[in-house]
Amino acid sequence: MSSPSTPTSKLDRILADAQRSREEGYRDKALRMYPHVCGRCAREFSGKRLSELTVHHRDHNHDNNPQDGSNWELLCLFCHDNEHARYTDQQYFSEGSTASQTGPKTTHKAFANLADLLQKKS
Repeated sequence: MSSPSTPTSKLDRILADAQRSREEGYRDKALRMYPHVCGRCAREFSGKRLSELTVHHRDHNHDNNPQDGSNWELLCLFCHDNEHARYTDQQYFSEGSTASQTGPKTTHKAFANLADLLQKKS
């Protein structure tokens, strides 16, 4: 027994369809413009494996799709995931971020007097 369609689920379906058709448009164009090679690892793709080649937006803005393809590069699934993980880390640990890896300078030196302590024991 199926549940009645809600306005939200209908809107979600419409948005997903629009996103899919937009992506198919620039993906098809990028595949016609560029050789079927990953821009990072240089693996070649053809046939069924062509689906493993994705379009990466160099500026990470998926709405920036110039017709000359200057914001696109073809990356394999693995390199594409890696690129987005690096970008996320860069954003997370950027200057001024509260999550910055640079913390307060350490002034205590735990082993500063170790040599003296070892000489006293002998």
